Amino acid sequence: MRKLNNAVDRFALTHPRFGVPNLMRYVVLITAAVYLLDFFSRGAASLMLDFDMELILHGEIWRLVTWLVTPEGGNPFWVLVGLFFYYSIGTSVEEYWGTAKFTLFYLCSAAVTVVFAFISLLWDKSPYISTGPFYNILFLAFATLYPTAMIRIQLILPIQAKWLAVLYVVLTLLNIFRFGLWYLLYVLPVWLVYAVFFWDGIADLLAEFGFRVRRQNSRQTIQFKSAVRQQKKKEAERGYRHKCAVCGRTDTDHPELEFRYCSRCAGYHCFCQDHIFNHEHFTQ
Repeated sequence: MRKLNNAVDRFALTHPRFGVPNLMRYVVLITAAVYLLDFFSRGAASLMLDFDMELILHGEIWRLVTWLVTPEGGNPFWVLVGLFFYYSIGTSVEEYWGTAKFTLFYLCSAAVTVVFAFISLLWDKSPYISTGPFYNILFLAFATLYPTAMIRIQLILPIQAKWLAVLYVVLTLLNIFRFGLWYLLYVLPVWLVYAVFFWDGIADLLAEFGFRVRRQNSRQTIQFKSAVRQQKKKEAERGYRHKCAVCGRTDTDHPELEFRYCSRCAGYHCFCQDHIFNHEHFTQ
């Protein structure tokens, strides 16, 4: 698990341009549009987009993806409040992690959920998946990163995010005991993704309760984690992540520009899209 956790951090660090900035904005807007179509078509839009294994096996492969924007039914007011809430926490998680890691978290949660659905065909001819577990695990990620953030239940009662997270974990365990294997497989995919992305924190928590977790203390791992911390510290001090070695423009001042690193230059030099193919290569 720790190796997967390190791989995630390494990928996010070495591929900063990966992902979709403000991903939750697009997800929420599309979900709201589908809900609006459902409102006027008596649910016909969701019927065309939700996850249906039998229809997928008959060629409707778009359902492998479109179930992610299928809204849960309910009162229009609370649906809108819920969408705004998940947009807010999703944006906060993306700001903390960065676009690359958050997009990877989203895609991994969706992909593992679909994989488990196909595995469950061994005993269930019509496996069911929905966006519920994903949004719940997104909130758990938010509560892990921002434990003291205040959440207002029913827009009235304030409570810290960490206590709502504890309640969610307890209710999940109770439902597993109540419904058995079916419910476990329903929530297990996103829980596995959560475990990979937050393994360091989980290991520390287990250690506090007396459980020993073998740590990987290889020289390469220590150097990598040290480099990650130094890189984040430098970015915070400078106020930008990428700076062109020719014109000096940064991704903070010019977010519309793409920045890349030249593999032919000696060292680690970044260039904007106007100079990546138009510069003198560094030789030392």
